[in-house]
Amino acid sequence: MMMKFLMMMIFMIPLCFMKNMFWMVQMMLFFMMFLFMNMTMSLNLYCNLSYMYSCDIMSYGLIMLSIWISVLMIMASENLYKVNYYLNYFLFNIMFLLIMLYLTFSVMNMFMFYLFFEGSLIPTLLLIIGWGYQPERIQAGMYLLFYTLFVSLPLLIGIFYVFNEMNCMTIYFLKFMNLNMYLLYFSMILAFLVKMPMYFVHLWLPKAHVEAPVSGSMILAGIMLKLGGYGLLRLMIFLQQINLKLNYIWIVISLIGGFYISLKCFCQIDIKSLIAYSSVAHMSIVISGIMVMNYWGFIGSYILMIGHGLCSSGMFCLANISYERLHSRSLYINKGMMNFMPSMSLWWFLLLSSNMAAPPSLNLMGEISLINSMMSWSWLTMIMLILISFFSAGYSLYLYSFIQHGKYYSGIYSYYTGVSREYLMLILHWLPLNILIMKIDYCMIWF
Repeated sequence: MMMKFLMMMIFMIPLCFMKNMFWMVQMMLFFMMFLFMNMTMSLNLYCNLSYMYSCDIMSYGLIMLSIWISVLMIMASENLYKVNYYLNYFLFNIMFLLIMLYLTFSVMNMFMFYLFFEGSLIPTLLLIIGWGYQPERIQAGMYLLFYTLFVSLPLLIGIFYVFNEMNCMTIYFLKFMNLNMYLLYFSMILAFLVKMPMYFVHLWLPKAHVEAPVSGSMILAGIMLKLGGYGLLRLMIFLQQINLKLNYIWIVISLIGGFYISLKCFCQIDIKSLIAYSSVAHMSIVISGIMVMNYWGFIGSYILMIGHGLCSSGMFCLANISYERLHSRSLYINKGMMNFMPSMSLWWFLLLSSNMAAPPSLNLMGEISLINSMMSWSWLTMIMLILISFFSAGYSLYLYSFIQHGKYYSGIYSYYTGVSREYLMLILHWLPLNILIMKIDYCMIWF
Protein backbone atom coordinates (compact mmCIF):
# COMPACT_ATOMS: atom_id res chain seq x y z
CA MET A 1 0.00 0.00 0.00
CA MET A 2 2.72 2.47 0.94
CA MET A 3 4.95 1.19 -1.82
CA LYS A 4 2.64 2.41 -4.59
CA PHE A 5 3.03 6.04 -3.56
CA LEU A 6 6.79 5.64 -3.48
CA MET A 7 6.68 4.20 -6.99
CA MET A 8 4.48 7.07 -8.15
CA MET A 9 7.01 9.59 -6.83
CA ILE A 10 9.98 7.78 -8.35
CA PHE A 11 8.28 7.61 -11.75
CA MET A 12 7.53 11.32 -11.55
CA ILE A 13 11.25 12.11 -11.58
CA PRO A 14 11.63 11.80 -15.41
CA LEU A 15 8.66 14.16 -15.69
CA CYS A 16 10.78 16.85 -14.03
CA PHE A 17 13.24 16.82 -16.93
CA MET A 18 10.71 17.19 -19.72
CA LYS A 19 9.91 20.51 -21.33
CA ASN A 20 6.93 22.59 -20.13
CA MET A 21 6.12 20.19 -17.34
CA PHE A 22 6.41 22.62 -14.40
CA TRP A 23 2.69 22.78 -13.62
CA MET A 24 2.17 19.18 -14.64
CA VAL A 25 4.43 17.99 -11.82
CA GLN A 26 2.40 20.10 -9.43
CA MET A 27 -0.88 18.68 -10.70
CA MET A 28 0.43 15.14 -10.32
CA LEU A 29 1.41 15.90 -6.74
CA PHE A 30 -2.07 17.30 -6.10
CA PHE A 31 -3.49 14.08 -7.52
CA MET A 32 -1.23 12.01 -5.29
CA MET A 33 -2.28 14.06 -2.27
CA PHE A 34 -5.93 13.19 -2.85
CA LEU A 35 -5.11 9.52 -3.44
CA PHE A 36 -3.23 9.53 -0.16
CA MET A 37 -6.07 11.27 1.67
CA ASN A 38 -8.47 8.54 0.59
CA MET A 39 -6.29 5.81 2.01
CA THR A 40 -7.85 3.77 4.80
CA MET A 41 -6.27 4.56 8.16
CA SER A 42 -6.24 2.75 11.47
CA LEU A 43 -6.06 5.28 14.28
CA ASN A 44 -3.85 3.40 16.71
CA LEU A 45 -2.15 0.59 14.80
CA TYR A 46 0.37 0.34 12.03
CA CYS A 47 -1.54 -0.29 8.83
CA ASN A 48 -1.02 -0.33 5.05
CA LEU A 49 2.05 -2.48 5.49
CA SER A 50 4.29 -3.25 2.53
CA TYR A 51 7.85 -4.61 2.53
CA MET A 52 9.32 -2.19 5.05
CA TYR A 53 6.93 0.72 4.97
CA SER A 54 3.86 1.24 7.05
CA CYS A 55 1.69 4.01 8.29
CA ASP A 56 0.09 4.96 11.56
CA ILE A 57 -1.79 8.14 12.37
CA MET A 58 1.40 10.09 13.14
CA SER A 59 3.11 9.18 9.87
CA TYR A 60 -0.10 9.68 7.96
CA GLY A 61 -0.57 13.30 9.03
CA LEU A 62 3.07 14.20 8.45
CA ILE A 63 3.26 12.53 5.04
CA MET A 64 0.14 14.41 3.97
CA LEU A 65 1.71 17.63 5.19
CA SER A 66 4.88 16.84 3.21
CA ILE A 67 3.03 16.28 -0.05
CA TRP A 68 0.87 19.36 0.49
CA ILE A 69 3.81 21.65 1.25
CA SER A 70 5.68 20.29 -1.80
CA VAL A 71 2.72 21.22 -4.01
CA LEU A 72 2.65 24.71 -2.54
CA MET A 73 6.44 25.07 -2.91
CA ILE A 74 6.10 24.60 -6.65
CA MET A 75 3.23 27.05 -6.68
CA ALA A 76 5.24 29.66 -4.77
CA SER A 77 8.27 29.38 -7.06
CA GLU A 78 6.71 30.78 -10.21
CA ASN A 79 9.49 33.34 -10.33
CA LEU A 80 11.93 30.54 -11.23
CA TYR A 81 9.54 29.47 -13.98
CA LYS A 82 9.47 32.99 -15.42
CA VAL A 83 13.24 33.39 -15.58
CA ASN A 84 13.77 29.67 -16.29
CA TYR A 85 16.43 29.33 -13.61
CA TYR A 86 17.53 25.66 -13.64
CA LEU A 87 13.90 24.66 -13.51
CA ASN A 88 14.32 20.93 -14.11
CA TYR A 89 16.91 20.54 -11.38
CA PHE A 90 14.67 22.48 -9.05
CA LEU A 91 11.75 20.12 -9.68
CA PHE A 92 14.04 17.12 -9.36
CA ASN A 93 15.30 18.50 -6.06
CA ILE A 94 11.77 18.89 -4.71
CA MET A 95 10.80 15.39 -5.82
CA PHE A 96 13.92 13.89 -4.28
CA LEU A 97 13.27 15.76 -1.05
CA LEU A 98 9.66 14.58 -1.01
CA ILE A 99 10.75 10.97 -1.51
CA MET A 100 13.22 11.28 1.36
CA LEU A 101 10.58 12.76 3.66
CA TYR A 102 7.99 10.19 2.65
CA LEU A 103 10.43 7.41 3.44
CA THR A 104 11.50 8.99 6.72
CA PHE A 105 7.93 9.10 7.96
CA SER A 106 6.95 5.64 6.74
CA VAL A 107 9.86 3.24 7.33
CA MET A 108 9.68 0.75 10.19
CA ASN A 109 13.39 0.09 10.46
CA MET A 110 15.33 2.40 12.75
CA PHE A 111 18.49 2.43 10.64
CA MET A 112 16.50 3.23 7.51
CA PHE A 113 14.81 6.01 9.44
CA TYR A 114 18.26 7.42 10.25
CA LEU A 115 19.35 7.11 6.65
CA PHE A 116 16.42 9.04 5.20
CA PHE A 117 16.38 11.47 8.14
CA GLU A 118 19.89 12.53 7.19
CA GLY A 119 19.22 12.16 3.47
CA SER A 120 16.63 14.90 3.54
CA LEU A 121 19.41 17.30 4.54
CA ILE A 122 21.10 17.10 1.13
CA PRO A 123 18.30 18.42 -1.12
CA THR A 124 17.60 21.16 1.44
CA LEU A 125 21.23 22.18 1.34
CA LEU A 126 21.12 22.22 -2.47
CA LEU A 127 17.97 24.35 -2.38
CA ILE A 128 19.62 26.91 -0.11
CA ILE A 129 22.94 27.02 -1.94
CA GLY A 130 21.55 26.71 -5.47
CA TRP A 131 18.53 28.97 -5.37
CA GLY A 132 19.21 31.29 -2.40
CA TYR A 133 19.46 35.04 -2.83
CA GLN A 134 22.57 36.32 -1.03
CA PRO A 135 26.22 35.20 -1.09
CA GLU A 136 25.92 34.42 2.65
CA ARG A 137 23.89 31.35 1.72
CA ILE A 138 27.12 29.32 1.67
CA GLN A 139 27.69 30.14 5.33
CA ALA A 140 24.03 29.31 6.11
CA GLY A 141 24.45 25.97 4.36
CA MET A 142 27.55 25.23 6.40
CA TYR A 143 25.72 26.06 9.63
CA LEU A 144 22.89 23.74 8.66
CA LEU A 145 25.27 20.96 7.68
CA PHE A 146 27.57 21.05 10.67
CA TYR A 147 24.90 21.52 13.32
CA THR A 148 23.08 18.49 11.94
CA LEU A 149 26.11 16.28 11.28
CA PHE A 150 27.74 16.99 14.63
CA VAL A 151 24.88 15.33 16.50
CA SER A 152 23.80 12.73 13.98
CA LEU A 153 26.83 10.47 14.35
CA PRO A 154 26.07 9.71 18.04
CA LEU A 155 22.52 8.85 16.93
CA LEU A 156 23.88 6.33 14.43
CA ILE A 157 26.14 4.74 17.04
CA GLY A 158 23.22 4.64 19.47
CA ILE A 159 21.06 2.86 16.88
CA PHE A 160 23.82 0.30 16.31
CA TYR A 161 24.08 -0.21 20.06
CA VAL A 162 20.34 -0.86 20.32
CA PHE A 163 20.61 -3.34 17.46
CA ASN A 164 23.55 -5.06 19.14
CA GLU A 165 21.65 -5.39 22.41
CA MET A 166 18.24 -6.33 21.08
CA ASN A 167 18.93 -7.84 17.62
CA CYS A 168 15.97 -5.88 16.37
CA MET A 169 15.57 -2.51 14.70
CA THR A 170 11.86 -2.42 13.99
CA ILE A 171 10.43 0.68 15.63
CA TYR A 172 7.25 -1.18 16.49
CA PHE A 173 9.06 -3.69 18.73
CA LEU A 174 11.01 -1.06 20.62
CA LYS A 175 8.15 -0.70 23.06
CA PHE A 176 9.18 -3.98 24.70
CA MET A 177 12.60 -2.56 25.56
CA ASN A 178 13.75 -0.31 28.33
CA LEU A 179 17.27 1.05 28.09
CA ASN A 180 18.22 3.04 31.15
CA MET A 181 21.57 4.51 30.08
CA TYR A 182 22.62 8.13 30.22
CA LEU A 183 25.05 8.08 27.31
CA LEU A 184 22.64 6.24 25.03
CA TYR A 185 19.85 8.63 25.99
CA PHE A 186 21.88 11.72 25.13
CA SER A 187 23.24 10.26 21.91
CA MET A 188 19.79 9.24 20.70
CA ILE A 189 17.98 12.41 21.63
CA LEU A 190 20.33 15.26 20.72
CA ALA A 191 20.02 14.79 16.98
CA PHE A 192 16.31 15.39 17.18
CA LEU A 193 16.63 18.33 19.55
CA VAL A 194 18.98 20.10 17.12
CA LYS A 195 16.58 19.41 14.27
CA MET A 196 13.61 20.81 16.20
CA PRO A 197 15.54 23.19 17.00
CA MET A 198 15.87 23.51 20.74
CA TYR A 199 17.09 26.79 22.19
CA PHE A 200 20.97 26.86 22.34
CA VAL A 201 21.23 24.79 19.17
CA HIS A 202 18.80 26.88 17.16
CA LEU A 203 21.29 29.19 15.51
CA TRP A 204 21.30 27.43 12.14
CA LEU A 205 17.57 28.00 11.67
CA PRO A 206 17.35 31.81 11.30
CA LYS A 207 20.45 31.75 9.11
CA ALA A 208 19.10 29.03 6.84
CA HIS A 209 15.69 30.70 6.59
CA VAL A 210 17.00 34.14 5.74
CA GLU A 211 19.24 32.83 2.98
CA ALA A 212 16.90 30.18 1.56
CA PRO A 213 14.60 30.78 -1.41
CA VAL A 214 10.89 30.72 -0.64
CA SER A 215 10.62 27.00 -1.40
CA GLY A 216 13.54 26.27 0.92
CA SER A 217 11.96 28.28 3.72
CA MET A 218 8.63 26.58 3.23
CA ILE A 219 10.04 23.08 3.39
CA LEU A 220 12.31 23.98 6.32
CA ALA A 221 9.48 25.45 8.36
CA GLY A 222 6.84 23.05 7.11
CA ILE A 223 8.54 19.67 7.38
CA MET A 224 12.18 19.80 8.48
CA LEU A 225 11.40 20.97 12.00
CA LYS A 226 8.79 18.21 12.26
CA LEU A 227 11.38 15.49 11.62
CA GLY A 228 12.86 16.15 15.05
CA GLY A 229 9.51 15.95 16.79
CA TYR A 230 8.58 12.80 14.89
CA GLY A 231 11.87 11.14 15.86
CA LEU A 232 11.39 12.07 19.52
CA LEU A 233 7.84 10.73 19.57
CA ARG A 234 9.03 7.47 18.01
CA LEU A 235 12.14 6.85 20.09
CA MET A 236 10.77 8.00 23.42
CA ILE A 237 9.16 4.55 23.71
CA PHE A 238 12.26 2.75 24.97
CA LEU A 239 13.86 5.70 26.77
CA GLN A 240 10.94 6.35 29.11
CA GLN A 241 12.55 5.50 32.41
CA ILE A 242 15.62 7.66 32.00
CA ASN A 243 13.63 10.45 30.39
CA LEU A 244 11.53 10.72 33.55
CA LYS A 245 14.77 11.44 35.42
CA LEU A 246 16.14 13.99 32.99
CA ASN A 247 13.17 15.60 31.28
CA TYR A 248 13.18 18.69 33.51
CA ILE A 249 16.44 19.79 31.82
CA TRP A 250 14.87 19.98 28.37
CA ILE A 251 11.63 21.49 29.63
CA VAL A 252 13.42 24.27 31.51
CA ILE A 253 15.74 25.06 28.59
CA SER A 254 12.85 25.05 26.13
CA LEU A 255 10.47 27.19 28.14
CA ILE A 256 13.02 29.82 29.15
CA GLY A 257 14.51 29.76 25.64
CA GLY A 258 11.05 30.10 24.11
CA PHE A 259 10.38 33.16 26.24
CA TYR A 260 13.74 34.70 25.39
CA ILE A 261 13.26 34.07 21.68
CA SER A 262 9.79 35.62 21.81
CA LEU A 263 11.49 38.77 23.10
CA LYS A 264 14.11 38.45 20.39
CA CYS A 265 11.35 38.50 17.76
CA PHE A 266 10.70 42.13 18.67
CA CYS A 267 14.29 43.02 17.76
CA GLN A 268 14.20 41.65 14.22
CA ILE A 269 14.23 43.94 11.23
CA ASP A 270 14.06 41.15 8.65
CA ILE A 271 10.58 39.72 8.10
CA LYS A 272 11.85 36.22 7.35
CA SER A 273 14.10 36.29 10.40
CA LEU A 274 11.16 37.22 12.62
CA ILE A 275 9.04 34.35 11.28
CA ALA A 276 11.99 31.95 11.71
CA TYR A 277 12.49 32.96 15.35
CA SER A 278 8.77 32.57 16.00
CA SER A 279 9.12 28.98 14.72
CA VAL A 280 11.76 28.34 17.37
CA ALA A 281 9.42 29.69 20.05
CA HIS A 282 6.59 27.39 18.91
CA MET A 283 8.84 24.36 18.66
CA SER A 284 10.11 24.96 22.20
CA ILE A 285 6.58 24.33 23.49
CA VAL A 286 6.41 21.18 21.35
CA ILE A 287 9.67 19.87 22.87
CA SER A 288 8.35 20.48 26.38
CA GLY A 289 5.09 18.73 25.53
CA ILE A 290 6.91 15.63 24.27
CA MET A 291 9.27 15.62 27.25
CA VAL A 292 6.59 15.63 29.95
CA MET A 293 5.57 12.29 28.42
CA ASN A 294 1.87 12.32 29.03
CA TYR A 295 -0.96 11.75 26.60
CA TRP A 296 -1.97 15.40 26.27
CA GLY A 297 1.63 16.35 25.55
CA PHE A 298 2.01 13.80 22.77
CA ILE A 299 -1.19 14.67 20.94
CA GLY A 300 -0.66 18.38 21.53
CA SER A 301 2.82 18.31 20.05
CA TYR A 302 1.54 16.35 17.04
CA ILE A 303 -1.30 18.82 16.39
CA LEU A 304 0.93 21.85 16.87
CA MET A 305 3.49 20.37 14.48
CA ILE A 306 0.87 20.01 11.75
CA GLY A 307 -0.62 23.43 12.48
CA HIS A 308 2.73 25.18 12.62
CA GLY A 309 3.80 23.52 9.37
CA LEU A 310 0.89 25.05 7.48
CA CYS A 311 0.96 28.40 9.27
CA SER A 312 4.68 29.09 9.12
CA SER A 313 4.90 28.00 5.50
CA GLY A 314 2.08 30.39 4.61
CA MET A 315 3.83 33.27 6.34
CA PHE A 316 7.02 32.61 4.39
CA CYS A 317 4.89 32.71 1.22
CA LEU A 318 3.58 36.11 2.26
CA ALA A 319 7.08 37.38 3.03
CA ASN A 320 8.15 36.21 -0.42
CA ILE A 321 5.22 37.95 -2.11
CA SER A 322 6.42 41.23 -0.58
CA TYR A 323 10.03 40.41 -1.44
CA GLU A 324 9.23 39.77 -5.10
CA ARG A 325 7.59 43.20 -5.38
CA LEU A 326 9.96 45.32 -3.29
CA HIS A 327 13.21 43.30 -3.42
CA SER A 328 13.65 43.84 0.27
CA ARG A 329 12.66 41.98 3.39
CA SER A 330 13.34 44.86 5.74
CA LEU A 331 10.53 45.97 8.03
CA TYR A 332 11.57 49.56 7.40
CA ILE A 333 10.86 49.32 3.67
CA ASN A 334 7.83 47.01 3.78
CA LYS A 335 5.52 49.59 5.31
CA GLY A 336 2.04 50.83 4.50
CA MET A 337 1.25 47.67 2.54
CA MET A 338 -2.45 48.16 3.24
CA ASN A 339 -2.49 51.02 0.73
CA PHE A 340 -1.07 48.88 -2.05
CA MET A 341 -2.41 45.40 -1.50
CA PRO A 342 -5.46 45.69 0.72
CA SER A 343 -6.61 42.15 -0.05
CA MET A 344 -3.15 40.79 0.80
CA SER A 345 -3.31 42.41 4.21
CA LEU A 346 -6.31 40.21 4.99
CA TRP A 347 -4.13 37.14 4.39
CA TRP A 348 -1.37 38.58 6.54
CA PHE A 349 -3.94 39.04 9.27
CA LEU A 350 -5.42 35.55 8.93
CA LEU A 351 -2.09 33.73 8.96
CA LEU A 352 -0.61 35.83 11.73
CA SER A 353 -3.71 35.31 13.85
CA SER A 354 -3.31 31.57 13.32
CA ASN A 355 0.33 31.97 14.32
CA MET A 356 -0.67 33.44 17.66
CA ALA A 357 -3.07 30.50 18.17
CA ALA A 358 -6.37 32.22 17.62
CA PRO A 359 -9.41 30.01 17.07
CA PRO A 360 -10.30 28.09 14.94
CA SER A 361 -6.72 27.17 14.00
CA LEU A 362 -5.00 23.87 14.75
CA ASN A 363 -2.38 25.86 16.64
CA LEU A 364 -4.97 26.74 19.26
CA MET A 365 -5.94 23.11 19.81
CA GLY A 366 -2.30 22.07 20.00
CA GLU A 367 -1.35 24.82 22.42
CA ILE A 368 -4.33 24.14 24.69
CA SER A 369 -3.40 20.49 25.05
CA LEU A 370 0.29 21.32 25.49
CA ILE A 371 -0.51 23.84 28.23
CA ASN A 372 -2.71 21.16 29.78
CA SER A 373 0.12 18.63 29.71
CA MET A 374 2.72 20.96 31.19
CA MET A 375 0.45 22.26 33.90
CA SER A 376 -0.20 18.69 35.02
CA TRP A 377 3.56 18.16 35.20
CA SER A 378 4.26 21.26 37.28
CA TRP A 379 2.28 24.40 37.94
CA LEU A 380 5.47 26.48 37.80
CA THR A 381 5.59 26.07 34.04
CA MET A 382 2.54 28.33 34.00
CA ILE A 383 4.74 31.43 34.43
CA MET A 384 6.72 30.77 31.26
CA LEU A 385 3.68 29.58 29.33
CA ILE A 386 1.81 32.80 30.11
CA LEU A 387 4.77 34.85 28.90
CA ILE A 388 5.29 32.80 25.74
CA SER A 389 1.59 32.94 24.82
CA PHE A 390 1.38 36.65 25.50
CA PHE A 391 4.51 37.55 23.53
CA SER A 392 3.49 35.22 20.73
CA ALA A 393 0.43 37.40 20.23
CA GLY A 394 2.69 40.42 20.74
CA TYR A 395 5.18 39.77 17.95
CA SER A 396 2.46 38.58 15.56
CA LEU A 397 0.58 41.85 15.98
CA TYR A 398 3.84 43.80 15.89
CA LEU A 399 4.74 42.26 12.55
CA TYR A 400 1.27 42.87 11.15
CA SER A 401 0.95 46.48 12.24
CA PHE A 402 4.54 47.32 11.26
CA ILE A 403 4.13 46.01 7.71
CA GLN A 404 0.54 46.97 6.96
CA HIS A 405 0.34 50.43 8.50
CA GLY A 406 2.63 53.42 8.37
CA LYS A 407 4.02 55.65 5.67
CA TYR A 408 5.02 53.74 2.60
CA TYR A 409 8.33 54.16 0.86
CA SER A 410 7.84 56.46 -2.15
CA GLY A 411 9.82 54.23 -4.52
CA ILE A 412 7.14 51.58 -4.71
CA TYR A 413 4.73 53.26 -7.07
CA SER A 414 5.62 50.71 -9.72
CA TYR A 415 3.69 48.21 -7.67
CA TYR A 416 0.82 45.92 -8.53
CA THR A 417 -1.55 43.78 -6.53
CA GLY A 418 -1.36 40.04 -5.93
CA VAL A 419 -2.10 37.52 -8.67
CA SER A 420 -4.66 34.74 -8.36
CA ARG A 421 -1.93 32.10 -8.01
CA GLU A 422 -0.74 33.78 -4.83
CA TYR A 423 -4.21 33.99 -3.33
CA LEU A 424 -4.81 30.34 -4.16
CA MET A 425 -1.52 29.44 -2.52
CA LEU A 426 -2.46 31.32 0.64
CA ILE A 427 -5.95 29.88 0.83
CA LEU A 428 -4.46 26.39 0.48
CA HIS A 429 -2.31 27.12 3.52
CA TRP A 430 -5.03 28.71 5.57
CA LEU A 431 -8.00 26.48 4.80
CA PRO A 432 -6.59 23.13 6.03
CA LEU A 433 -5.17 24.92 9.06
CA ASN A 434 -8.60 26.12 10.14
CA ILE A 435 -10.87 23.39 8.74
CA LEU A 436 -8.96 20.43 10.19
CA ILE A 437 -10.12 21.43 13.65
CA MET A 438 -13.50 19.98 12.61
CA LYS A 439 -11.89 16.55 12.48
CA ILE A 440 -9.69 17.04 15.51
CA ASP A 441 -10.78 13.65 16.88
CA TYR A 442 -8.33 11.99 14.46
CA CYS A 443 -5.49 13.78 16.17
CA MET A 444 -6.82 13.62 19.72
CA ILE A 445 -8.04 10.05 20.14
CA TRP A 446 -5.24 7.64 19.37
CA PHE A 447 -5.16 4.83 21.85
